[in-house]
Amino acid sequence: MKTVIIGGGLAGLAAAYKLAGRDEVVVIEKEPELGGMASSYSIDGYHIEKYYHHIFAGDKELIDLIEEFGLGSRLEWLRGSTGYYFNGNVYPMNTPLEILKALPLMDIIRLTWLVLKAKSIKDTAPFDDIIAKDWIIDTAGESVYNNFFLPLLSGKFGDNKEKVSAAWLLGRVRIRSNRGTKGERLGYMRGGFHALVEAMADDVRKKGGRTMRGTVSRIEVTNREIRSVAVDGVSIECDRVISTLAPHSLEKIIDTALLGHELNISYQGTACALLGLTEKVMDDVYWLNIKDDVPFGAVIEHTNFIPASDYGEHLMYVTSYFQSSDSVLWRSDDEEVIRLYLDGLEKLFPGFRKKVKWWRLRRDLDTAPVYEVGYRKKVLPYETGTRGLYLAGMFSEANYPERSMNGSIMAGFKCAEAVMKSEV
Repeated sequence: MKTVIIGGGLAGLAAAYKLAGRDEVVVIEKEPELGGMASSYSIDGYHIEKYYHHIFAGDKELIDLIEEFGLGSRLEWLRGSTGYYFNGNVYPMNTPLEILKALPLMDIIRLTWLVLKAKSIKDTAPFDDIIAKDWIIDTAGESVYNNFFLPLLSGKFGDNKEKVSAAWLLGRVRIRSNRGTKGERLGYMRGGFHALVEAMADDVRKKGGRTMRGTVSRIEVTNREIRSVAVDGVSIECDRVISTLAPHSLEKIIDTALLGHELNISYQGTACALLGLTEKVMDDVYWLNIKDDVPFGAVIEHTNFIPASDYGEHLMYVTSYFQSSDSVLWRSDDEEVIRLYLDGLEKLFPGFRKKVKWWRLRRDLDTAPVYEVGYRKKVLPYETGTRGLYLAGMFSEANYPERSMNGSIMAGFKCAEAVMKSEV
């Protein structure tokens, strides 16, 4: 049996890892590098992710996979310190005393109550039809919403912030709950997640599978059964196709009536800049959320998390989500986006431009679903209404109610299980 996997990100590679050796597997990736959202730049002898990444203590499948490939010694658990920028200052928000300096006491009490209540909720399904804003205000009041959650939701979802479900918020709190008195405990692979991506791809090749660069223009179906895929004008016959494409990309290459499920999940894009710096910018803050009029929602100083000695220079991500292709962050050329970002950074950190050595910019239209109310009903199944056609990705149930690297690995594994069950 021949299986073509469209997309060489974590979900596609995870499915290929499980199926290679029993199927003839071909992974097709349009970008020069494998990894999808977890792909990396190669800069002066080191690798660094194009989008910031870290993992959480509960990411069992991902951690197990790292161990399986003998990469466990690279996985380190470190303190991810956070901060808030507002009123012209950076406020660290890790210890109780730091939080007291940033928020009113009553807001802290109400926020603590909200977090404890969120952690106690095991089944998020009933909250899928409740707007996150409404649940926050009902639970902790408008002041907590305005002072703490509004900037976070605005940075994450922009104009869609008041459409997001409470189920997403509960999932977010749960995944980010490994916090001590000095900050959040986060995992990272020293040397980057590039090593895991390459290990997965190498394993597929060793088992007789292939990875190739190309763009799929059509999935060919006859009598609701997979026949072939067209890749850069060449037809590749196959028995099965696993698509990891976002819905708006999938609908361009197949009649969606064949899926047996509506593709009505909204996605948002991301413009993520990586900057090489001559020196550090913030004192002991890894992740900075921002409440100010700047064209980005967060600043992530990577080398306040992983030592700058690993890279020989300081590294910082600057990122913003956008909600449509009409956004200036998508329509503008790379240099203009970087200029906008640098103007904003100069406002936050006067003299910042002098520290910038180089920059890279990665932009995608479909980096994350918008977890709107009712999203649970839109989650796409692994099996479709067409024989031999399967789906896996950020739109899968493994990535609900919040996406993660681990969720994508799980989606790939579960999709592969669905394929194998169909053979029985």
